[in-house]
Amino acid sequence: MENSYIDYNHKSIQMKNITKKFGDFVANDNINLTVHKGEVHALLGENGAGKSTLMNILYGLYTPTSGEIYINEELVNIENPSVAISKGIGMVHQHFMLIGTFTVAQNIILGSETTKFMGALDMNKAIKDVEEISKRYGLSIDPMAKVDDISVGMQQRVEILKALYRGADMLILDEPTAVLTPQEIDDLIKIIRNLTKEGKSVIIITHKLKEIKAIADHCTVIRRGKYIDTVKVDDVTEDDLATMMVGREVNFKVDKEEAQPQGTVLKINDLVVKDSRKISAVDGLSLEVRAGEILGIAGIDGNGQSELVEALTGLRKCYSGSITINGHEIVNNTPKQIFKKGIKNIPEDRHKRGLVLDFTVSENSILQNYKDSRFSKNSIINKDAMNEHAKSIISRFDVRPTDYTQKTRALSGGNQQKIIIGREVMNIERSRKETNEPQLLIATQPTRGLDVGAIEFVHKALVEQRDAGNAVLLVSLELDEVMNVSDRIAVMYEGKIVGIVDAKTTDENTLGLMMAGGAVDGK
Repeated sequence: MENSYIDYNHKSIQMKNITKKFGDFVANDNINLTVHKGEVHALLGENGAGKSTLMNILYGLYTPTSGEIYINEELVNIENPSVAISKGIGMVHQHFMLIGTFTVAQNIILGSETTKFMGALDMNKAIKDVEEISKRYGLSIDPMAKVDDISVGMQQRVEILKALYRGADMLILDEPTAVLTPQEIDDLIKIIRNLTKEGKSVIIITHKLKEIKAIADHCTVIRRGKYIDTVKVDDVTEDDLATMMVGREVNFKVDKEEAQPQGTVLKINDLVVKDSRKISAVDGLSLEVRAGEILGIAGIDGNGQSELVEALTGLRKCYSGSITINGHEIVNNTPKQIFKKGIKNIPEDRHKRGLVLDFTVSENSILQNYKDSRFSKNSIINKDAMNEHAKSIISRFDVRPTDYTQKTRALSGGNQQKIIIGREVMNIERSRKETNEPQLLIATQPTRGLDVGAIEFVHKALVEQRDAGNAVLLVSLELDEVMNVSDRIAVMYEGKIVGIVDAKTTDENTLGLMMAGGAVDGK
């Protein structure tokens, strides 16, 4: 549907022939981008395609190797973020930059403080200004709430308000829906529409095709650092966008044979796990996962899924109950003991639990088993063996760029996730060979922040582990993913399993009822 707020006579942003090199690596290769006033413009590309690099140039975090930037049709030199802000550009990063112990208002005004007589901080005026901006753009939030105490969706609102408080007319949102619930995504779309009504221009860095169709007016596609095309979103399908993004047709349906489940690998009996408030987040839960199957866990966020996974991986103590892996009791074992007994984990938060960001790709590839004889001797790391292992992961799992000496922090989120998945899959294959016992792979939100090509790749990897006779426990908030990938689906509600259904025969309505606490027969 045509956005009536776009002013095609006013070019808010023009990036012409932008090239950015990091040594010999070309992150952006002669890219052009034009955004009009009042427009929502999506920037689409695979993980590592150069989307964030291009926007970091616009925001002044990087300097282009060559090319020109025009803001409101005036040639500018954006040397740093302060210049970008002065030109009306604001950026909300994928990983929020907030101080948790500060209030909402304190975070918003930080660096742009309102003062009164003798330079004293005028907090009352600041709170009033924040409330006015919040109301104007439909960003309802309590300015006195502490950031640590509000949801991720509310924290994102704080980041948007920070930019608006500084006078932003052009907003860059980097993967804005990556950590939001479906309701929060709907709220964000309304907020973006309120911004464009006011003549703001919004650039969304994303690879979620449904959301591009729901909110964007135009879409610029880049692939491996090169400009592919700019299209009007109403004129293309999701399939068209996916093909442009990855350069081939993408199979949205998971291609898998009928499961051939064998014996029980993971058995949970009457498990109780308490959260940080000492309340039972997992409340008498029992569940089995068999070799040769993918068991999906569906549920609304906050119903005990995170605490369950933390208990299974040794990161949270169990209050009572039993967990066995191949018959071995592992309740309250250490993460290292659990790893050795056959559980490998793709964690929900790759930065907190999956990687050491200031380590190289090679160093991250052996985090759990750096003491193995193949990687070290007399406590000295065999760097050649470590690097060869990293190169195997890079090649097999298509990690970009291919430099194993690069700090992991410098990679895109999707490529960081590929390193974790590659490491865990190769750990499983090694353990299976050594023990001749089926392993359990726990995959929690494994495709969060990934493009459609990478999602297809990850789903294929999970199915391959199933077909190799291992067990897979998939925990995801994406209902489409759970239904597409799983063989059976268990639904969690208030720390309990309210039902288990066959993925082939269930539907969204049935799962939705169960996720709201309604019981449905099925095993």
